[in-house]
Amino acid sequence: MTNISATTVIRPAAQSMSTTRRKSPAARGRMPVILLFLPPALLLFTIFVILPMGEAAWYSLYKWNGYGPPTEFIGLRNFEVLFKNGAFLTSLKNNALIILVSIAIQVPLAIWLATMLANRIRGVVLYRLIFFLPYVLAEVAAGLIWRFVYDGDYGLFAAISHFLGVATPYVLADKDLAMYAVLAVIVWKYFGFHMMLFIAGLQSLDKSVLEAAEIDGATGWQKFRYVTLPLLGSTLRLSVFFAVVGSLQLFDLIMPLTGGGPFNSTQTMVTFLYNFGVTRMQVGLGSAVGVVLFVICVTLAFGYKRIFMRND
Repeated sequence: MTNISATTVIRPAAQSMSTTRRKSPAARGRMPVILLFLPPALLLFTIFVILPMGEAAWYSLYKWNGYGPPTEFIGLRNFEVLFKNGAFLTSLKNNALIILVSIAIQVPLAIWLATMLANRIRGVVLYRLIFFLPYVLAEVAAGLIWRFVYDGDYGLFAAISHFLGVATPYVLADKDLAMYAVLAVIVWKYFGFHMMLFIAGLQSLDKSVLEAAEIDGATGWQKFRYVTLPLLGSTLRLSVFFAVVGSLQLFDLIMPLTGGGPFNSTQTMVTFLYNFGVTRMQVGLGSAVGVVLFVICVTLAFGYKRIFMRND
């Protein structure tokens, strides 16, 4: 019995060592490829990501208007001014509100439409195209279109109000309503992208699992709740990730729509950076905004992937 056990133990070990020896030439063969392609990628990443962020962090410590070298060192004063600025605090709240709406309204709407359009029904390609077209439209063009729609004098809202005989709402001029108008445009613009993600996820599911649940007498809601949704877990987590990161970087849709107004009520962190850092030539303050935005994006991205997407 002892001899048999020793043989049994030694043989897999010998096989494992031989397997390792067989794999090592392939690993050595990959090294030239790594050495060929990794340095250019690291060089580009350093030039376009690391160095600009390092410069932004350096400029954020100075009071600088962008002309000549920065000389007036003020330390963390820009960050202190930033977090005491009411417009910046409003932009933080707006970014949080956009993330909340994207997760609570945009993603569920995309899932609902995807469950209907993932099946082979008549005209399904046309419906997918209609819902996906807003995402294809350029953000600046979408902002200009909706600015005309919301126009209280000549836009679609004005025509509907005149037809109904009611007072025309000047939505984009009302600081209490402007942000809700922007949120509606954001949902309209981006839900098609998430819908296509979920359609791809639904089409990759194992149909036999859904058929087995149907044979067992599961209702439509039970199949969705206990079968479809768990199987869509990785797609759902990816969709939420895109929604969060995209919400933090929102800029080119808001600028033609409201420009951050009225009274800074629709500012986001990126529009605040542009309006207060670039147009007013407060490069030090704008760099501080960039540093804060970078820290928030990196923290949320790595934290989310570490917690929710570690197995994907």
